[in-house]
Amino acid sequence: MAARRGDRGQVAIEFVGMVPLILLLVAAVWECVLIGYAFSLAGNAADEGARAGAVTGDAACQAAAKEHIGDAWNLKVKCGKSGDIYQVKVTLGIPVLFPGLDFGEIDGTGGAALEKEAK
Repeated sequence: MAARRGDRGQVAIEFVGMVPLILLLVAAVWECVLIGYAFSLAGNAADEGARAGAVTGDAACQAAAKEHIGDAWNLKVKCGKSGDIYQVKVTLGIPVLFPGLDFGEIDGTGGAALEKEAK
C-alpha cells in the first residue's frame, strides 16, 4: 500500500509563514500605544507646568513639567507669559518600540490664567 501524504504538517507550515506577520502587527500596535502615551504625557506635563508657573513662576513650571516624565523621553519645556495667560510647550521624543530610541517629536501645550495677588 502506498503511503498517503495528505495535508500532514500543513498547520506547521502555515504557522511558520504567519509568525512574521503576527510579530509585525504586534510591533505596529505597540508603536501606536507608545505614540498615544507620549501625547498623553506631553499634554499632562504642559498642564501641570502651566498651573505651577501661573502661581510661582518659571522655575516651578520647569519642575512641575518634569516631575512625572523620565529622562528617556527627551523632554524639552518652554515656559512663559503671553498676556494674562501663562503658556507652556512640552516636547517629547516619539519612541520607536521603547522610549529612548526616537524618530520625531510630539508637542503638548498648556495654559493657565495668571494669578495676581490682591493688594
